[in-house]
Amino acid sequence: MNKEKNQIQKKLLKILDNVPELKGILMSEEPLEDKRRNIRYLLSDILYAIFEDNPAIPPMEWILTRSAINVFRNILSTRSERLSGYSFLEYLNDLLHKKNFEDIEPPDPGFLAEVESLVKAVAGKTGVYPGTAPPFLNYEGRKAAKLRSAELSKMARISQKFMDRYPCGLHEDVVQKRSLNKARILKYFGGTEPEWESWKWHTRHIIRDAKTLSSLIKLTEEEYEAVRLARENRIPFGITPYYLSLMDNEPDRSMDYAVRAQVIPPLHYVRKMKENKEHADCSMDFMLEHDTSPIDGITRRYPNILIIKPILTCPQICVYCQRNWEIEDVYSANAALPKDKLDEAIKWIEDTPEINEVLITGGDPLLLSNEKIESLLSRLSRIKRIERIRIGTRTPVTLPQRITEPLVRGINRFHIPGRREILIVTHYEHPYEITPLSMEAVQKFRRYGIEVYNQLVYTFYNSRKFEASLLRHTLRLIGVTPYYTFNTKGKEETDDYRVPIARLLQEQQEEARLLPGSVRTDEIVFNVPRLGKNYLRASQHHDVISILPNGRRVYEFHPWEKKVALMDTYIYADVSIYNYLRKLKAGGENISDYKTIWYYY
Repeated sequence: MNKEKNQIQKKLLKILDNVPELKGILMSEEPLEDKRRNIRYLLSDILYAIFEDNPAIPPMEWILTRSAINVFRNILSTRSERLSGYSFLEYLNDLLHKKNFEDIEPPDPGFLAEVESLVKAVAGKTGVYPGTAPPFLNYEGRKAAKLRSAELSKMARISQKFMDRYPCGLHEDVVQKRSLNKARILKYFGGTEPEWESWKWHTRHIIRDAKTLSSLIKLTEEEYEAVRLARENRIPFGITPYYLSLMDNEPDRSMDYAVRAQVIPPLHYVRKMKENKEHADCSMDFMLEHDTSPIDGITRRYPNILIIKPILTCPQICVYCQRNWEIEDVYSANAALPKDKLDEAIKWIEDTPEINEVLITGGDPLLLSNEKIESLLSRLSRIKRIERIRIGTRTPVTLPQRITEPLVRGINRFHIPGRREILIVTHYEHPYEITPLSMEAVQKFRRYGIEVYNQLVYTFYNSRKFEASLLRHTLRLIGVTPYYTFNTKGKEETDDYRVPIARLLQEQQEEARLLPGSVRTDEIVFNVPRLGKNYLRASQHHDVISILPNGRRVYEFHPWEKKVALMDTYIYADVSIYNYLRKLKAGGENISDYKTIWYYY
């Protein structure tokens, strides 16, 4: 323990050498509150100096210094300590002064990495910028333009080099491979080519157990055990034959990592879900929908729009689904909202005159029959103030055979330009999910003038450099508009999927920003439980208020209505940047490509 203590203290002292004045304050024998005050004075002096054009801080570094100082100030706040239930300053002081660590939690390497990045940013020593400015800045006119063009071409080549690493379901070799997968699946079920085109054939043959799955694709031992345990413990699981055909018949995940991750749960997830189910007092309602559901089947978080959920199951179950706590099984007999409950929900909409937009979701409402879908659309359309109806469905991705001409014509009856708009909102998660069949499903809607939007859930499995950029680019080519990029919801059970908020900010500003504006149309958001969407791009909507010993940043999220109503904020401990980068490295990534991630807050 003493050896570990000495190593930690030595590491911290080396970090603090970047700001000798800060080191002097922290190493003094002054009371903690005096140290807090003196560090605040020091940060104010540094901030004042950079606004007075401090030549000691290189160009552009002052922006990182300003952000880091604001974060450091937040962390020092006694209000932040109260909200996070922990004092970063006291912990750091203990690490530097305690004779032993018997009564304190040893810091994770992620904590030390966070302290190092914060101190270096305060000192203006992040080193993320190249030593020299681009040469075109030294010229004017045509010479400057040509040099600038060469610089832009270099950026484009780098981004394309990254995007070329990722598989796309429209590539000819992938299409050919999947035709063989389809033949193998049809043979197993005794199906025919015409039956493959029938969505009802697919829903009759949803793969729901490990034995069937392992007969159709090669699984790792962990994948087999995870699916077996999920079924044994009534944790929702199901894959359509179509979506299974997108998986390669090798378990190395070299190409289909994102597809498998969508539906084959990690063992950690299954075990945690099992544990949660065994504790009656443990709520898995992460988004606190019970607190925003004024009546069965309805969720409302905003003034003019609400969600109606006519069915609570899907043809296949995503691992990180925010409503997995409501879904019993793919074939659940209780999935559809009973008629009396649906009638009451629609009556509630009729009696709430402020509502002019409705999102039909679930579950997946396109599991319902054409007749039931048209009946629901008809009843909502008879409420004259309803100007827009969104249909949230993943069937273009998981079961594109469902998007038939009769279905689309039936939906189109209620799409009346100038009076009422029908929108489709879907979830493509990776370019490997985009296939000729799913593209045709999208085009069926587009031919009738119905727009299709995408909500990307940003997970570890689509978060590598320019991976989401390729998805956006390809979606636009097939007629889908990027709409939202969501931070992965969930608690401990989805840690394997979650990505640091800093990575979403980095991806938007360093990768998506290089694409044309028509492609990067999505907004990055954190869905705050009970309250609704927090727009991550707008830094005034959230603050870093602490860094925990395990390396997790603690965020305070502000409610969307903070300027118009008195509401509570929401406190959230993010996943560790250090651990995320370690996982990327284990997956073959060069983490120097992500070095600026520490300076996004």
